[in-house]
Amino acid sequence: MTRRTMWNTAALALAFLAGTAAVSAQVAMPAKPTVYNNPQLPNDPRVGLKGGVTDAGVAAQGMELVLNLPKPPGFAAGTTPQEKAPAPVPAAPAPLGPDGKPRVRALQLGSTNSDLAFKDHYVVVGNYNGFNIYDIADPTKTTLKSSVMCPGSQGDPTVYGNLLFISVESTSARVDCGTQGIPLPAGYVPPAPPARPAGAPGGGRSPRAPEPPSKDRFRGVRIFDISDIANPKQLPGVQTCRGSHTNTLVTDPNDKDNVYIYVAGYAPIRSSEELAGCSSGGVDDPNTALYTIVVIQVPLAHPDTAKVIESPRIFSDPNTGAMNGLAVGNLHGEGAAAQPVSGCHDITSFPEIGLAAGACTRVGILLDIKNPAHPKRVAAISDPNFSFWHSALWNNDGSKLIFDDEWGGGTQPRCRATDPMTWGADSIFTRKGSELTLGSYYKMPAPQTELENCTAHNGNLVPIPGRDIEVKSWYQGGISIMDFTDATHPFEIAYFDRGPLDSEKFIDGGTWSAYWYNGYVYGAEIARGLDVYKITPTKFVTANEIAAAEQVHMTLYNAQLATKIIYPKTFITAKAYVDQLVRDNALTQDKATTLFAAMDKKNTKVLKTYAATLKKDSAKASPNTAARMTALAEILAQ
Repeated sequence: MTRRTMWNTAALALAFLAGTAAVSAQVAMPAKPTVYNNPQLPNDPRVGLKGGVTDAGVAAQGMELVLNLPKPPGFAAGTTPQEKAPAPVPAAPAPLGPDGKPRVRALQLGSTNSDLAFKDHYVVVGNYNGFNIYDIADPTKTTLKSSVMCPGSQGDPTVYGNLLFISVESTSARVDCGTQGIPLPAGYVPPAPPARPAGAPGGGRSPRAPEPPSKDRFRGVRIFDISDIANPKQLPGVQTCRGSHTNTLVTDPNDKDNVYIYVAGYAPIRSSEELAGCSSGGVDDPNTALYTIVVIQVPLAHPDTAKVIESPRIFSDPNTGAMNGLAVGNLHGEGAAAQPVSGCHDITSFPEIGLAAGACTRVGILLDIKNPAHPKRVAAISDPNFSFWHSALWNNDGSKLIFDDEWGGGTQPRCRATDPMTWGADSIFTRKGSELTLGSYYKMPAPQTELENCTAHNGNLVPIPGRDIEVKSWYQGGISIMDFTDATHPFEIAYFDRGPLDSEKFIDGGTWSAYWYNGYVYGAEIARGLDVYKITPTKFVTANEIAAAEQVHMTLYNAQLATKIIYPKTFITAKAYVDQLVRDNALTQDKATTLFAAMDKKNTKVLKTYAATLKKDSAKASPNTAARMTALAEILAQ
């Protein structure tokens, strides 16, 4: 999951849902939010923290920073190849802002850390300049295992077995991983950039002029063999017409010989002179690279033969077949004209339920992926409170789905006291079949400054049985851990935040991704490096609940691949349920103490008596409490 560059807007409203039969050519939108939105907390300890790269002020609750590892040479400030190289001749034209003037680039500290992926006791940290692999066998002593310099941005990593897939979007990326970029031909004069589309939302960047074709350019998905972690080996990889902004691993239970990679992105389309078959034609061109995603098939026995096998028209109109069948306007209520959706930012697959959720710039969609080579759209939703549909997160059983809005593209301050709490936020949906219903919005609640880029970004589940818990990065808004067990009333249970990178000037930074993995939370800090955190007990999370989560041991984790967790029926799990029932006022502390003692002594007579009582009482409890009672009773009755 990655950030986009920028697509800006302004104003208010709410959501619309469309089930399988109701997917329409243009997604309609009601006018006002009517669901719960958590309040802003102006007196929060995170407000007013001192700035600094290494000595910024810190506020935390329920989280502890275990260690921070700065970026290694080649990635850290003052060490990158780009900083050491002479300026290109002729100079690349500066991108234009919405006013038509050259945009002032944000200050950077080295090359940007991006997303994370996990395999066994290793974490892969993507970066615009390549990737780094760290050994986390003992997270408190995390060490750098290997660094691969291979610029391309944004560097989204995905792992499967001994294969590492890296998204490459930059037009300066090279097949040979060279750091010199793609020099422009002598005397080359770049053409004028194409006109800004009429009706586009206010703000944002102007389209870039196409690059001259080059046989040395790589845009698509790089594939590395990481069977030797210390020496990753690059395989041929797969080039695509729009490069790869993100990539999604999709497995097929009925196909053990292949895995599939969905490639999402919306970058400019390269010319057919550079990559045969690429076309930037309109809706009348059946070969256009617009209005689609790309499906790559990876034969596991011969990953070097991976190739594009499909470009499904997932935005097509179900009635007319027109490939630009989803059109949305009025983002943030500006009244902008409807624009067709032409690509996705992130897609999160959940093969066990046969679905994937796509965050596709202007809409959220559901895809039927039972045949992963041929995904089909079964639902689409839009929301005028959203500026840019960035990513999606499933809960453990797929009954809930969180979409987030990367308002401002991740480089803008969007958590200020004046910013609406429904903008740049999470939207939490419940799912029945292919029907999605909006339950609430959640946004990191502490107001941030103009010097802190802040919006919802990347996160995953903290696997506490009996609860739906999300840990999520908010760039320089830090990390927020949120309970959405009740999809209509999410609330924050823990956080960690540093002050801005500088107290006087804006520097791009903050946490790109935050993921729980085997008992720890790992954060990819754009400027400061790799962070490792522990969740600590508070009134919102008990030691028993943390211990129950720590029973879950993964050997693989990719942010855009959901897998269902089956919790072990142990007394460790049972004690987490007991704490939750006490919190629910469904069990007294005295009874909880008796239960704990009976579990410690393995007093089966007492435990089975309580199991029978819980089973009976569950019939009168609320759905969430009843589910905890039932799960606890099953363990006690064993």
